[in-house]
Parts: sequence; C-alpha cells; structure tokens
Amino acid sequence: MKKIILFAFILMISSVPFAAAQGSKNMQPQEPAEAKRAEMKKLDGLIGQWSGSGWIMHEKGKETFNGTETVQRKLDGLALLVEGNFKNKEGVIVHETLAVLSPNTKTKNYDFRTYLANGMNGEQELKAVGSSWQWGFQIPNGIIRYDIKIENDTWIETGEMSRDDGKTWMKFFEMNLKRVK
Repeated sequence: MKKIILFAFILMISSVPFAAAQGSKNMQPQEPAEAKRAEMKKLDGLIGQWSGSGWIMHEKGKETFNGTETVQRKLDGLALLVEGNFKNKEGVIVHETLAVLSPNTKTKNYDFRTYLANGMNGEQELKAVGSSWQWGFQIPNGIIRYDIKIENDTWIETGEMSRDDGKTWMKFFEMNLKRVK
C-alpha cells in the first residue's frame, strides 16, 4: 500500500510541470531562441549603466532630477532588464522603475513591460522609428509617447503628450544620461 501511495505521489509531482506548461494560456509558441537573440541585439546600444539628469513637468510645476538607468541582458540575451532610479534635489525618489524588454515575433517590435514604484504598470510596444526607439500609450485625455535616442554614449529621452490625436505634441519630460559602464 505504501508503494502505491508513493508511486501515485511521484507520478502526480512529475506531471505538474508538464501540465503547467501545456495548460498555460499565456505561453506563446516558441520561436527559435537564436532568432529572438538576433532581434535583441538591435537593442545593444541601450545596455550599460547610465547616469545623468533631467526634468519633468507635472501639476506642481517643473521638477529636476538626477539618477541612473541600468540596462542588463537577461535569459542569455532573450530579454533586457531596465532599472531606473531618479531623485530630486532634496534626495527624494521621484521616479523608480523596472521594465522588461523582449522581442515580439508577431509584430516584429518589442514587448515593453513597465512597473513603477507608485503601483502603476503597463505593457507597451517599443519600436524603431528612424534612429530612435519609441513607445507610448493612451491616457484619458490623449496620448503619451516617449522617444530614446542613443548618440555618442549619450541617452537622450523625451516624453511628449498630445491632446488632439497626435496632431500637436507638448514636451513634459527630458532626460540626458551618459554611459558610465
């Protein structure tokens, strides 16, 4: 009897990973890993540790900040992990973020999952636009878009908002970082 119970237990435990992998509705069909790694190489210019300053316009007015952005390869090059930490002149964190970038073989762009310390999160699409990387999202009163350009070890990022479906844009964010590693 003990052997039957032990056998049933082992069978049950060994089938859990298989069942989880087969039953997950969120799992995407697997493309060859090397093709995904090749797509991720297009983002190599972002990899490194960056430091600098910027400003953001919000309801209190314009606020300046200093901080770092760290971008690392993960999962043997299949994803990038982005961590940002920015403080105002009083040393108070004004923007702390974590993001994961991975290739989307259907759209030929990148899935960009963001998580903020204020509890907000989102899933956007990062795409190449000329010599920049761009992503954005809808808000109740319009559209937000961000643009990153890497030139000569400088990360220039701007944020803009449109309240007229993209006809005109107002800059509310700018960040200039230098590669330190």
